[in-house]
Amino acid sequence: MSATWYECKVKYRKFDEASGTQKIKTEPFLVDAISYTEAESRITQEMAAYLPESEEIKITNIKVANFAEIHPFENTDRWFKSRVSLIAFDEESGKERKTNLYLLVQANDVKEAYDNTVSTMKDTMGEYTIPAITESPIMDVFPYFTGEEEDMERLKAFVALKDSVPANHAMDEDLEMADVLATADEEE
Repeated sequence: MSATWYECKVKYRKFDEASGTQKIKTEPFLVDAISYTEAESRITQEMAAYLPESEEIKITNIKVANFAEIHPFENTDRWFKSRVSLIAFDEESGKERKTNLYLLVQANDVKEAYDNTVSTMKDTMGEYTIPAITESPIMDVFPYFTGEEEDMERLKAFVALKDSVPANHAMDEDLEMADVLATADEEE
């Protein structure tokens, strides 16, 4: 999915689950828009859906993001910025040229972000390298859809991918201990 993306920094009150209090946060979000004015309007509209009516937001910064493409993936919860260097051979000078482009890829960790970047680049005809992948501070991505029927299907698919819950592979220590104790009892 490629478009013109605007990074909007939004200051708002957010419930902090760790402390159980409301904290003022400034977080970046991406919106697909055709101008700064539309980006401001869209981020205000999108954030209103997540906050109570009495809450206000303040947009502290809007800038054009340098992402060539955005790629959501299932069962992931963080965004990673992948720098991809396309390699081309310049016949006139006889040298290799590298052109960098940046992808925003959804993943759970850097390794998965690398794998997801490779999967998005699989149809690329030329050579490329992936010199860097870093976790992005982007909290959420809001693409633009026209509301036409085919766009509604794309919207549903995008939102389903973006909002899918990551699989929890963490070990539950209580269950693990109960399993060890049950095995020990059986052996006695």
